Amino acid sequence: MKLILGFAVPLLFGFLFQQFYSVVDTVIVGQFLGVKALAGVGSTGSLNFMIIGFCMGVCNGFAIPVAHKFGAKDYVGMRQFIANSVWLSGLFAVVMTAAVVLLCRNILTWMNTPEDIFEYAYIYILIIFWGIPASYLYNLLSGIIRSMGDSKTPLMFLLLSSVLNIGLDLLCILTFRMGIAGAAIATVVSQLISGVLCLFYMKKKFDILEISREEWKINPSHMKTLCGMGVPMGLQYSITAIGSVILQTSVNSLGSVAVAAVTAAGKVSMFFACPFDAMGSTMATYGGQNVGAKKLDRLGMGLRSCSILGIGYALLAFAVLFFFGDNFVSLFVSDGGAEIMDGARQMLLTMSAFYIPLAFVNIIRFLIQGVGFSAFAVLAGVCEMVARGLAGLFLVPALGFTGACLASPLAWILADAFLIPAYIHVRRKLDKMLGEN
Repeated sequence: MKLILGFAVPLLFGFLFQQFYSVVDTVIVGQFLGVKALAGVGSTGSLNFMIIGFCMGVCNGFAIPVAHKFGAKDYVGMRQFIANSVWLSGLFAVVMTAAVVLLCRNILTWMNTPEDIFEYAYIYILIIFWGIPASYLYNLLSGIIRSMGDSKTPLMFLLLSSVLNIGLDLLCILTFRMGIAGAAIATVVSQLISGVLCLFYMKKKFDILEISREEWKINPSHMKTLCGMGVPMGLQYSITAIGSVILQTSVNSLGSVAVAAVTAAGKVSMFFACPFDAMGSTMATYGGQNVGAKKLDRLGMGLRSCSILGIGYALLAFAVLFFFGDNFVSLFVSDGGAEIMDGARQMLLTMSAFYIPLAFVNIIRFLIQGVGFSAFAVLAGVCEMVARGLAGLFLVPALGFTGACLASPLAWILADAFLIPAYIHVRRKLDKMLGEN
């Protein structure tokens, strides 16, 4: 418990500050540019998650073989994996940026984005997509640093860049009058600075990361291993987000007021869900290092400890949102009226009532990924995709806004129904593979 908390707490603050990139944009947009601009940003949320989430997932997956080699004290192999992950990240960044920038307007059209918020959505998400290389830079380097047991340093860089993000938001929107584009530019620049700081820190502080010319060579075997870890994790995010895109398309059909309510509630919920993200990433590194060191008995101990933390926090978060949810929503909307506030409150309470299933989704899925069975995590993402897709296709047309509120809880429950038996299977297989009981 102490070890997991010691690693997870700095990581938690990192996720909280990373959320500032999104949350501060939304607060300032909602307060100073109005409900239409807020809805425009919100209507891109699922699309943003599908693309940027893939970047994050791939980089987290690339860090797993690094954690394995670090746990096994094979530093040459570790550096070779790092070098090949850099080559792959560069390739992915270029291809993805070109593809999504070219298709951006078409995708928003396919999603039935309301006309009165379409241009806000297009300008914002286009700039975010141009920043995909910055996302790869930060997520890859911070993942490598964390895989070596240091979760504090990425936090410090995120703290600095989050403060910068707030300043750039205010400067671009209030002083330079750049509108919705200013919020997106502030986000991209802030993440780029975080990535550059991670790079300088690694070069200065980690002698074992001095990669030789020989180690920089492309290794097909290492690339295959990295893709086997990274691509499934990236697809896990993207597959999950496909269901969210279907759901968002249905919500868009309810009008810009409903989109604004979903946006405000979603931002508050994402912020409160950061501890679950931190627990998940902690268990990925924890699982990877202990498998590398062949200490399988510690997996169950870690799972129990982290589960206790997850359940305790889930109950606390629900209580806070039950009594103070309206106060958090009011940060995002200044002129939205009772309809937006009521809708946002309904969604917040419905989602937070199911935070315990969400805790298990993150803890178990990332532990399975960390020990090297990423395909199971992808299947869990498929479960979430199916649940959200069905909610978008059937629940929202039948129940309206209430159907949208139920989508995420249904996705978490269905994912858990798969993940719990999957973990039991993975643990038995590991015991057999490594000869431990």
